[in-house]
Amino acid sequence: MSTGHRYRPSWWTYILHQVPHTNFQFEVVDSKFAPQEWPYQQALLFLASIAGLCLIISLILICIYLIRYCCCVSTEEEESKSHRVCCVTWSCVAAVIICCAGIGIGFYGNSETNDGVYQVTYSLMDANHTLTSINLLISDTVELLNSVVKSDLTQLEEIFTKRTEFLVMIRNTRRQAESVAQYLAEISFWKGTELNPSVAAEQINFIEDYRWLAYILLLLLDLIICLFTLLGLAKQIKWLVIVMTVVSFFVLLLSWGSMGLEMATAVGLSDFCFEPDEYVMNQTQVITNISPDILQYYISCTQDVTNPFRQRLTMSQRALSNIHSQLHGLEREALPQFPAAEKNLLAVQGMLNTTEGNFHHLVALLNCRGLHKDYVDALKGLCYDGMEGILFLLLFSFLSALSFTAAVCSLPRAWKRFQNRDLDYDDMDEDDPFNPQARREMLHVTGRPHLPSFYSYSSSCGSHSSLRVSAPPISNAPVSQYM
Repeated sequence: MSTGHRYRPSWWTYILHQVPHTNFQFEVVDSKFAPQEWPYQQALLFLASIAGLCLIISLILICIYLIRYCCCVSTEEEESKSHRVCCVTWSCVAAVIICCAGIGIGFYGNSETNDGVYQVTYSLMDANHTLTSINLLISDTVELLNSVVKSDLTQLEEIFTKRTEFLVMIRNTRRQAESVAQYLAEISFWKGTELNPSVAAEQINFIEDYRWLAYILLLLLDLIICLFTLLGLAKQIKWLVIVMTVVSFFVLLLSWGSMGLEMATAVGLSDFCFEPDEYVMNQTQVITNISPDILQYYISCTQDVTNPFRQRLTMSQRALSNIHSQLHGLEREALPQFPAAEKNLLAVQGMLNTTEGNFHHLVALLNCRGLHKDYVDALKGLCYDGMEGILFLLLFSFLSALSFTAAVCSLPRAWKRFQNRDLDYDDMDEDDPFNPQARREMLHVTGRPHLPSFYSYSSSCGSHSSLRVSAPPISNAPVSQYM
């Protein structure tokens, strides 16, 4: 029995499993994975509330900063003002850059989580295929044995009624065939259970599709906010910066909320991945009522655990061997005396060959290696790729929350600076020709400056007096004189 394909908890699973679990009464709770128990649920909610506490702290800091900025009058010099404006602008840019880095981490984490969940669904579908094949193989073999017992063996008993030794052999064959059918029917452990791996895989895949789409939309929203914020700062578009500030505040709430959800999910998943065998076996036994020996055989798949089907398979193999020897004796002794039994004996021999082929295929399917490999692959997908993806999404939410907190604090000062640039023109002299506002008004009234005509230049191009701005008088002289 192979023991090479094993699952071992990762180091980040061990670290997260050591996180203190505390309920609402600040009492330590056992870190064993038990999502159906209320104390354990309180521990996960308590961890999620840490993100809510961080949200409250960030909102308090934003309010203090904005109140101080709005109520305190600055008496600093002009150089310090420009220096502070530069700091505000670069702080906004730095926050946007950090947010973009977090967005890249978020895309990677979302992809890793999706890969891990896909591995889980693929393993469940493969396990369902194996279990379905076992049930179909057993049902087909039992049906074949019962049909042969009712038809061909019954006809052979009628043919060999006058020969007692042949009749005894046929009846022994009948009993052996019925015993094989009974043994195989007892082996079918998954038939009639309420747990269907394919249905579970479809439900997990359905939930994962919506989770993946939700994170993609959140990442794209963060990216659009970052791009439009940079555009508003570069072009100094006040209304765009104001809109991005308001949207950033709402995304700040989403970031802290997603961080709390991811923190609780990461800790809960680490508790499951630290010791998954016991929880899986207990829950499967409760749902399916399968024997613990069978579940332990497929979950552990070690040399220390015996095959729970070994006795029935051995007895079925012996019964098939007895049927084969008895049919061989009937072909050698009974066919020369009863040629009419040849057709029925050939039918029974074909049934025996088909049953032996199905039996060897069933032995291979019942071996623990196939289902145990699917179980380990599902654990690796969930606890390796899935856990890694959730941790990257947690880092994305944290960086996004920090960057949007800094942006909400800095962007109001930036758009205030945009307004002050137009107000500074009021201190200038309206008659000053170098006043940009006066120049804009003059251009708006006149349309464009009057340029001198081509014909205003005389033949003496070198003298300054020959350049006249006014239009030339109308003359009847020929054009050649101007040339």
